Amino acid sequence: MMMYTLQPYVITPLSPGDRYWVKEFLIRYWGSNRIVSRGKIHHAEQLPGFAAYATAGVEKFGAGDLLGLITYHILESQCEIVSIDSLLEGIGIGSQLIQTVEAVAREHRCDRLWLITTNDNTQALRFYQKRNYHLVAIHRGAIEISRQLKPEIPIFGIDDIPIRDEIELEKIL
Repeated sequence: MMMYTLQPYVITPLSPGDRYWVKEFLIRYWGSNRIVSRGKIHHAEQLPGFAAYATAGVEKFGAGDLLGLITYHILESQCEIVSIDSLLEGIGIGSQLIQTVEAVAREHRCDRLWLITTNDNTQALRFYQKRNYHLVAIHRGAIEISRQLKPEIPIFGIDDIPIRDEIELEKIL
């Protein structure tokens, strides 16, 4: 089993036994285990991914507590980051999760790593651009289509910004 250690956390691949807690985590933090991007529904608990766990007490977390999660989907020569969460900012969890998926994508000979976020998620836009992801498309009005597949997508998002558009970012590998 592949294991990456960085203090104060360790990153491990998800296993089939993790499906239940991943589903519960996604429902808690995303409102559903269904993630919609470009008109496609992903049941993220069924996807491969990685989890970050605390190796020692850090802030409000104890050893063994979940600190982060990433899921992805590989299709032909492209890898899509479907979901990513870091429950503790500023110690590199999100960056390490992305680097881990980038390594997997390269192992699978993917030439493109991409993701979708929404127009209200300015924090994600900053995060990805700092990690050499490029804005490649704004899919205007795409969230209306997504709401037909996942009605629980709210009308207003971060900072009360209306959620309307999907923004596509990519990194060429």
